[in-house]
Amino acid sequence: MTRQTHAIDDELVAAAARVARTHCRGDNHTMAAAARARDGRIVTAMNAYHFTGGPCAELVLIGTAAAQGAYELDTVVAVGDRNRGVVPPCGRCRQVLLDYFPDLKVIVGKGDRMRAVHITDLLPESYVWADHQLDDE
Repeated sequence: MTRQTHAIDDELVAAAARVARTHCRGDNHTMAAAARARDGRIVTAMNAYHFTGGPCAELVLIGTAAAQGAYELDTVVAVGDRNRGVVPPCGRCRQVLLDYFPDLKVIVGKGDRMRAVHITDLLPESYVWADHQLDDE
């Protein structure tokens, strides 16, 4: 079941684009991500590519947010370097984002098709990560 689309957080997209434009360098850092914490703060991060499967920008963002005391994220977006614009999260990131933030909104799409959708719309019929997420009986 698809949920409603949410308003685009333009400030969040601009923050990720700024990091991609000013800090992404070469093949090791090609994606930037930004998230709005529930308290209104914006946290940014970039990927750390490595042939062994280095973390995507969204995964680095989760740790960066936690290191700054932002444990509840409301919305996330990833932006590619070289003016690629908004890039949807990969499958691994979709699963991790859902596991950490089941109510998260994710900005996807380009131009007039850009929208914020619920993470479950990007990963329907998802796997339940751990027993601790299940309700106690």
